[in-house]
Amino acid sequence: MKSISANLNVMIKAAEKASRALIRDFGEIEKLQVSIKGPTDFVSNADLKAEKIIIEELKKARPEYSIISEEDGSESNKDKKNTWIIDPIDGTTNFLHGVPHFAISIALKHEDEIVSGLIYDPIKDEMFYAEKDNGSFFNNQRIRVSKKKDVNACLFATGGICKNEVDLPIRKSGSAALDLAYVAAGRYDGYFQNDLNLWDIAAGIIILKEAGGLINEINLSQNKNIPIRASSMAINEKMLEKLNNF
Repeated sequence: MKSISANLNVMIKAAEKASRALIRDFGEIEKLQVSIKGPTDFVSNADLKAEKIIIEELKKARPEYSIISEEDGSESNKDKKNTWIIDPIDGTTNFLHGVPHFAISIALKHEDEIVSGLIYDPIKDEMFYAEKDNGSFFNNQRIRVSKKKDVNACLFATGGICKNEVDLPIRKSGSAALDLAYVAAGRYDGYFQNDLNLWDIAAGIIILKEAGGLINEINLSQNKNIPIRASSMAINEKMLEKLNNF
């Protein structure tokens, strides 16, 4: 494995620190579900707590960088060329219901390009990360997208509402970040969804690209209503044909 940058090292430490709080809170969510108290406020507090930890850790190392985060919004600081993009819990509904499939997502945008990304599943202890021109990794092992060429033998991920039927084998996991990471690692062959937020997919963009995948052009100045069409090169054209009316 190639050496990682100081920025990615900061991202990893921030995610690991926030994950410890999330794991504790996730255990409490399971208990709260069988009590008379609703867990919604607690989940909101878990989001805010994790985000606060991440932002504090990132600011210690790079106080001048700007920030876009799901809960706290945008913070324009001295350095406007570098922006952290943070989602403390991608897959909040899963978290709320005690489903162990959610992730911390942190990306670094330099000017108009994502240059570093990290997606960490704290329950499974699975970390996906990438830097521009340095490859994609899963727990320190290099990853690449699937090599399948027969679209009918593939497995795809999606989310949200499917207004039209799609002639593809699909799964809905409830976490856009992990869906993109799974495509990068070859677990899924493609991923498509409409109306996503930038913090849902920012880290996944670079992880997928560095794993050899293709993704549609994304306007990084747009924070919401983003469509995603991502897959390996081998099946991208065939997937897009199937998604003509999606």
